[in-house]
Amino acid sequence: MSSDAIVILREDHKRIKALFRRFAETGPRAETRRGELTAQILRELTVHTHLENEVMYPEVRRLVPDLEADILESYEEHHVADLLAAELANLPVSDERFVAKMTVLAENVTHHIAEEEDDWFPVVREALSRTQLQEIGQRMEQLRPSAPTQPSQPSALRRAVDAVIP
Repeated sequence: MSSDAIVILREDHKRIKALFRRFAETGPRAETRRGELTAQILRELTVHTHLENEVMYPEVRRLVPDLEADILESYEEHHVADLLAAELANLPVSDERFVAKMTVLAENVTHHIAEEEDDWFPVVREALSRTQLQEIGQRMEQLRPSAPTQPSQPSALRRAVDAVIP
């Protein structure tokens, strides 16, 4: 796998979107399968957002000031996804709101992915050198094994985001 930060994030995006599709394809009585897929989705999202929040976003914010507003919006989109993920982690799969909540999470994350890939990844690719993108990617991959794998409580998430955004 490439160490290019954008390639790494696109690969994460592909895995997450595939998991959302598989969840959407489950039948109405597939609680066990939904539970398994939810655990995978929450794990992938939690790791991914941590890598972006801790490495990619601060670096892009520093190196590509034209994307400041996009980065701030992305932090907030992560916050919304983190809130939904934390709620899903604590909601029984049998709850009548479970599928609806997962659907909203999938819609929000899919929208966020499209904005990153279509709107600001091309700007980042143009603004940064291959070496810079590889260094950022290497830092993300070094952080991946120690990244949290379960959603945090919303107040802890908000403090983490507030600590990164002055």
